Formats: sequence, C-alpha cells, structure tokens
Amino acid sequence: MTVKTAVIGAGTVSEVHLSGVAENPRTDLVAICDLDFERARQAARQYDITPYADIDDLLEQESLDWLHVCTSVQSHLPLGKRAIEAGVPLLIEKPVTETIEEIEELEAFAAEHDVPVSPVHQHVFDPSMRAARRLIDAGELGQIRGVDLIYTGLSSPDEANRGTWVFDLPGGEFEEGLPHPLYSALALSGYPESEDSISSLTRLIGDYDDEFAYDAAQLQYVTEDDVLCNLKMLSSSKPRHEIYVHGSEKSIHLDLILQTVQTVDDDYHLSSFKKGKEAVTRSASYLSGLLSNAKLVADGQLNDDWETATRMNPHYAQFDRTARALERGAEMPVSLESSKWTIRLLEELRRASTPPVRTPTP
Repeated sequence: MTVKTAVIGAGTVSEVHLSGVAENPRTDLVAICDLDFERARQAARQYDITPYADIDDLLEQESLDWLHVCTSVQSHLPLGKRAIEAGVPLLIEKPVTETIEEIEELEAFAAEHDVPVSPVHQHVFDPSMRAARRLIDAGELGQIRGVDLIYTGLSSPDEANRGTWVFDLPGGEFEEGLPHPLYSALALSGYPESEDSISSLTRLIGDYDDEFAYDAAQLQYVTEDDVLCNLKMLSSSKPRHEIYVHGSEKSIHLDLILQTVQTVDDDYHLSSFKKGKEAVTRSASYLSGLLSNAKLVADGQLNDDWETATRMNPHYAQFDRTARALERGAEMPVSLESSKWTIRLLEELRRASTPPVRTPTP
C-alpha cells in the first residue's frame, strides 16, 4: 500500500513535509493546498503535484489516505474537523491547537469518526532521544527519580520565524517554540500525575514594541511514577538544549544540539585518582558520541537512501513511522495525549504570565 498524501499550507514549515513525503517510498505526494494559490502553484511546480486554494476542493477531488496540516495554529481545529469528516487521517504541526478545550473537541470528533490524528513532535525521534528512551525502557537506569531540562537560546517573542500570526500568542515566537522542549521532557519523564501537580514561573525580561506576556519560563511537575521534573526555558540567550535523567542505578545527560548521550554511574565517594579516571572515561564517552554523529553525517553524504535520511532527519523519521502505522492500521507513534499535556503545560505558563485581577478594597 502506498499512502496517498497531501499537504495543506505552503509556508515555511511545509517544505520539510513536502520533501519528506516526496522522498518516502511508502507515500505518494499528490497535492498542496494554500489560501494563497500562487504560493501553492509554486510548490506544486517544484514537486509536480496538483495545487489547490480550498480544502474542500482538495478533499473532494483527491482520494487521500493522509493529510499534513502545516498552517497557523489558529486554523488547525476547523481544518482538522473538515478532514476528519472526510475520513482522512491527520498529522498536525505543533501545537495541535491553542487550548485544551480545542484539542479535546478535536479528539472527540476524531474518535466519533474513527480517524487517527497525530501531532508533529519530531524531536522525539532525534538520535539522542531515541538512544535515551532505549536505555530507560531496558531498565538500565533503574528507577527514574528526576528529569531536568535546560533549553536556552529560544527566539525572542517579537521575531516572526513562522509568520506574523505568532504575535497573537501571549509569548509570541518564544511561545511558538516552547512545545519542543515540553514534549521532549514529557517523552522521557512521563505525564504529570495531575494538573494540580504542575507549578510555573514566568518573566518578561526584554523590551518589545508589542505587548507580550513572557519571554522566560520555568515549570515543575511530578509524574504518575513520582518523577520530579524541572524545566527551564529562556529566550535571547546562548543556546543550550540539555536534558538530565536521574536514575537509581545510572543517570544520563543528553546534549540535544550535539546529539550525544553520556551515562553517569560513578560513586560520589571516589578517591582523587578514581575521580580523575572517571573524568577520562566521561571524556572518552563524549568523543565516542561525537565520532558516531560524524559517521552518521558521512553516511548521509555518501548515501541518499531513505533509511539513512530517517536516521538523520527526525521529521522524516516520524513521517516514516506514521506512514507504516497507517499501512498496518496501527496506533500512531505519537499520540494526541502527548500533545494534550504539552498544551496543558503551555496553558499553565500563560496563566502564570497573567497578572491576577485584584479586587479593590472598600
């Protein structure tokens, strides 16, 4: 079975979807849809597909097995419901919706029509994230006790990397980028035990022409398995994308920029000599990770096959896993539940960034 696929939205983010679907041997890219028909025609000429300016025309004219939604978040719910009503499975760019109420509405609508819907959480498929998940699932870390995420260097609120629609979000472009660290942490820690277990702190540090609510954020939550999690995210600072997973037997450090995973299982009460030896061991492990990444890049330059592409490009990896699931009628590799908790965490940050309404003292 070849999964007949179209993309809606011909903006910045759609290019990776178009190229990924076009290269995937399991998918057949047939159409692109955008309200700006000239933009849709340009993409259509590049990929030799059919352009549309209206989703209803697309759904009526094409017998689709899969639709990628790459439009602004404000349009995701109405576009998603029209596709679901037509029986077309969806892959929706993050965040799936602006609010919990909207994603619950979308989830209920999809369940009513028995149509699978999945969010784009591509960084779950980064090499370092996959390696970390394998270690955790194999029980090598023992009981997970805590997860710490540091994600700095995010865009400032007044940038428009994804379009001016981001300025309608309380955190602007900064908020648009927050789902990546949020869903990455959730993928390793598990979901919060409840909404009441989440606490947050936000600050607006920069000076902007438009009114934004925050450009720095911190979250804490306890998971269903009593994992204590702390997430710190900052804009306009030097980039550090790191996750520490603390286990009872071992801990690991993920560098999400360099895509390395280091294991820490030494004893705190080491002699000076053994501490020095451990430092050498860690350095060797770090260099081994860099060499592994260098080999992956070299393989990518020498081989242009799809399997190599999925190892290097997390978007392509998610597209491939999802296409396989659609072929088999299996569950989506990334669930809407993951997106729901991501949006819950975002809403907690929005709540924390809104000053409380004070009742005047009589």
